[in-house]
Amino acid sequence: MQENKKRFYPKGSANFFMASTPSVSPAFRIRTKNLVMLPFFKIFALMYLESLVLRHFKNHQQQELHFSKRINCLVGMNGVGKTNLLDAIHYCCIGKSAFNSLDTQNIQHGEQFFSLKASVRKQEEIFEIICALQQGKSKVLKCNQYEYTRLSEHFGLFPLVLICPDDTDLIREGSDYRRKFFDFTLAQMNATFLGYLYTYSNLLKSRNAHLKQANEAAQIDWALLDTYDAQMLPLARQIAKMRRDFCQEISKVFAENYAFLTEEREQTTLTYQSEALNTDFEQRYRAHLQQDIFLKRTDFGVHKDDFKFEIGGHSIKKFGSQGQQKSYIIALKLAQFKLLQKHLKVTPLLLLDDIFDKLDSIRTAKLLSLLSDDTFTQVFITDANPKRITELLRSVCLIDWAEIFELSQAENLSAQ
Repeated sequence: MQENKKRFYPKGSANFFMASTPSVSPAFRIRTKNLVMLPFFKIFALMYLESLVLRHFKNHQQQELHFSKRINCLVGMNGVGKTNLLDAIHYCCIGKSAFNSLDTQNIQHGEQFFSLKASVRKQEEIFEIICALQQGKSKVLKCNQYEYTRLSEHFGLFPLVLICPDDTDLIREGSDYRRKFFDFTLAQMNATFLGYLYTYSNLLKSRNAHLKQANEAAQIDWALLDTYDAQMLPLARQIAKMRRDFCQEISKVFAENYAFLTEEREQTTLTYQSEALNTDFEQRYRAHLQQDIFLKRTDFGVHKDDFKFEIGGHSIKKFGSQGQQKSYIIALKLAQFKLLQKHLKVTPLLLLDDIFDKLDSIRTAKLLSLLSDDTFTQVFITDANPKRITELLRSVCLIDWAEIFELSQAENLSAQ
């Protein structure tokens, strides 16, 4: 893979990306245009990433890649930046990193900015996505020269699903991991839900800030709390209902996926748990006020909800084997893929980060069979073993559709 020689902006500056003339938001066009009839009478837009240019992003000083419409394999030793390339794709399509919550952590060590430029095709139309961040300045995210004022404008336009080894944190970690996953998926499909969640989160921050500032009950502004609660309670009910409906929909697809991947007969369940669905929710919410004052935070509400993962009627976290947990998460991610495809009418990109090294032969064969039957359109795969991934693709007659990119440390001499 050759170092990118074409410069899209002056060295040491991200000004090129900040000087383009604004245009009309692509959101008004993308959701209704470029539809094609596929099998089973479902209408999906064909979408694929044509090219990606990186500058000072994580350990990549400068790279330019042009991709296959079907299978793209990023191979090389650990530490050369394969996962970082997937994260760059995630950044362009979603507007943020899949791994780092702080945007500045994605700037290459010793540099002042990073920039990404992606060319995405939907049928006959090409969308140019630009994302740049300079130290001390706000992140810039553009699509076809239109600069977004809010990240939510970009949500759902270029969907993707990332499957990586750390996904089992959805099982092992706390409820906030699971809420973020389901909320992130639902927010891409439903702008109303995203609006409810955004408003609720802001009100929650304000309520918690007031509780933290008040040293004792005598300093509480009761009228202010009532104002917050009057808005938060109906929002909580709406959020809970939409999460419940979404959970019911995705759980059916998830169960089918799990049965396909494992050929096992254990009953797998995925359920949503929320106090906001109970008739006495408001009464219990208000009854927690004294505890909230003591804790200096709101300790009851939909921001504490959880999703229950079970297999055979038992918690998969406590009783599931590693193989069952891996299958559970892959089945869940594939269900996420299908629902994004169904609701957004576009086939998402699929990013597989070093997962074939973690799967047994049965699960590997099942996943490869999905790759070969056009379930997915464009797929990106990382693997530290070029021979293994080549043999796997050849086993399902996909090697001729694949582009293989070999990364080496020499190409990233400026890496952290």
